[in-house]
Amino acid sequence: MTVSTPPFSTLAGESLWSESVLSGGSARPTVLQLRMDTPLDLYQAYISVFSEGGLFVQTHRDYQMGDELYGLLTLPQDPKRHPFIGHVAWITPANSPTGRPQGVGLRFSADARGAILKNTIETALGSLLGSKRTNDTV
Repeated sequence: MTVSTPPFSTLAGESLWSESVLSGGSARPTVLQLRMDTPLDLYQAYISVFSEGGLFVQTHRDYQMGDELYGLLTLPQDPKRHPFIGHVAWITPANSPTGRPQGVGLRFSADARGAILKNTIETALGSLLGSKRTNDTV
């Protein structure tokens, strides 16, 4: 099994997400790969209003509410890739009247792995977590 991983981009307006499809004989899930270079990048994507935590993924790909997606998240100053399972809990369409980027909000799984990732993200965010700064989420 191989994973095709396009390079990440941190240019303004470009997504930090890489949507890699595992190749093989049968249909396999898409693996979303995200690298957050700074705490502000993480703040832009983190969804604190979900009790399980979650992330906003900028994407032009069509997903449906409830779709289960798999991901690997690299946090600022942490070389570890944190695996997660998320379910599409909201969709921001193209040309949204709110001006927010197109994409999906993923709610982390309600299990121990999801809880650990939520805690790890909130620790990495520190004081940014309570910030009133606008972000890509609700």
